[in-house]
Amino acid sequence: MTSTEFQHIASTLPQQPGIYKYYNSLNELIYVGKAKNIRKRVSSYFSKTFTTYKTHELVQRIIRIEFTIVNSEQDAFLLENSLIKQFQPVFNINLKDDKTYPYIVIKNEPFPRVFLTRKKIDDGSDYLGPYTSVKKVKELLDFIKQTIQLRTCSLNLTSANIEKKKFKVCLEYHLGNCKGPCEGLQNAGDYNESLALLKNLLRGNLSPVIRHYKEEMKELASHLSYEKAEITRKKIEYLENYQSRSVVTGTRGGDMDVFSIIKNKDIAFINYLMVRNGAIVQTQTLKAETHLDETQEEILSFSIARLRTTFNSDAAEIIVPFSIEYPQSDITITVPKGGDKKKLLDLSEKNAGYFIEEIKNKERLKLTKNVDQVKILEQLQTDLRLPVLPLQIECFDNSNFQGSYPVSAMVSFINGEPSKNDYRHFNVKTVEGINDFASMKEAVYRRYKRLLEEDQPFPQLIIIDGGKGQLSAAVSAVQELNITGRSTLIGLAKNEEEIFFAGDKESLKLPYNSDSLKIIRRIRNEVHRFGITFHRNKRSKGTFKNELEDIAGIGKATADLLLKEFKSVKNIREKSTEELSAMIGKAKAAMVYNYFRK
Repeated sequence: MTSTEFQHIASTLPQQPGIYKYYNSLNELIYVGKAKNIRKRVSSYFSKTFTTYKTHELVQRIIRIEFTIVNSEQDAFLLENSLIKQFQPVFNINLKDDKTYPYIVIKNEPFPRVFLTRKKIDDGSDYLGPYTSVKKVKELLDFIKQTIQLRTCSLNLTSANIEKKKFKVCLEYHLGNCKGPCEGLQNAGDYNESLALLKNLLRGNLSPVIRHYKEEMKELASHLSYEKAEITRKKIEYLENYQSRSVVTGTRGGDMDVFSIIKNKDIAFINYLMVRNGAIVQTQTLKAETHLDETQEEILSFSIARLRTTFNSDAAEIIVPFSIEYPQSDITITVPKGGDKKKLLDLSEKNAGYFIEEIKNKERLKLTKNVDQVKILEQLQTDLRLPVLPLQIECFDNSNFQGSYPVSAMVSFINGEPSKNDYRHFNVKTVEGINDFASMKEAVYRRYKRLLEEDQPFPQLIIIDGGKGQLSAAVSAVQELNITGRSTLIGLAKNEEEIFFAGDKESLKLPYNSDSLKIIRRIRNEVHRFGITFHRNKRSKGTFKNELEDIAGIGKATADLLLKEFKSVKNIREKSTEELSAMIGKAKAAMVYNYFRK
């Protein structure tokens, strides 16, 4: 849209707060923005001088403008954030936050259960969180189990079921982890008190929980229940130790959200510390990609709104490193210069910096790993005298079950690493009985016939797991396809790990601990694993029919009984009629014996 074209519609835009949306020629939403005055803000995009090339590129793509009027700047801010999260327009800030965080749910049911979930269902249940670490949530649930007695069973504890005495207490009751509401040993009011303690504990508010158990301990001691009082005392000690580990700013620190940002060109990293009652209960660092040279203030303001929404924060104070525009009037924005809040802000910046270093270290490790892999492949090329660097290697293997029902498998390695999307398995179709050579020929033929038909690149090296016979069969398949010379074929003997080349009388033996043999061995082991897994899955789905069931008069039950006793068809074949009769009777024993003596 040009400035001239915009002038025709400028007067139709309202001079009120709201959000505006830009669409391109494909009717795709490419940008969402907020404004105190929609007309003034949108007009600024169509001024004669653009602040950046990216803004110019955005304006060039605008074909249609839509707007929504809201009551206040705060509403515009929240609506903008919601629309960006929903549609992720290409020119808006892209906050890399695609994880599904776990929640602790208090189920909407009689005597509610408490457990971990990733699915938030609108069923009236209470969802606490979300939490950034599954490990931490599980630790928290274990901690809760140590201190608060709640049921873990899934029984339907309605009043009617409890009155009818449908249930009996389980081991958890006898261990002291549950008060037995299933038998009516705990009423709903007492159970709800435990839930209230749970909610306080999850919010980091341990003082009322500790106070409750101190009163309980005194009451138990006054009734001379010293053993139970000692159990409660240990709970108090456990809670106090937990509190001493968690507190950062002191128990009077209050509730606050702490945010810091580190920006480098178009990438920014935002760290969030959720502080409740002086304790850090959540921490998260996110990466943001910018597209219109947004300022640090704009990025941080946007990220704060997103993170507070994601983590359901209701803290009334936000700690930030510099002043920002945040339109919620009930929120206090603090830029600390010293004291505990400044220490928290420094800690947040330290976490963001650590996150960046971790990313750099991973990239360095990946780069180092790639360099090492190339060196190994270069060594392999030298050792096998290959004409080109073997960047893609494929390996074939045959499998069978008790001497029957052959299948073949192939794995592919690219740049020295498994490329699992390229793995293939083959149900042998053209071979009768067990013939490893023919099975290998069929698998190789089918694989490279497909690559030819789809005009796909061929691997530089093909490994045939087997000796000269399997290698010759593979070479025969390659010759029939008229693709000789596209790849180097080698055979790998199973026992000595000797390498055979087609037409060579002598084998090649690489040093046992050489990098070249290690990568060949690794690929060979992977094709074994893949082939055996495929074979096992086929068997478990009943794809393979037991050979014994081919015998007239022998059904599946009899066949399974024989296999269970004698372990394999080969062993059954060698048994006498007397040994078979002891298991399945004389008549069926004669059928089996005669079948194998034909």
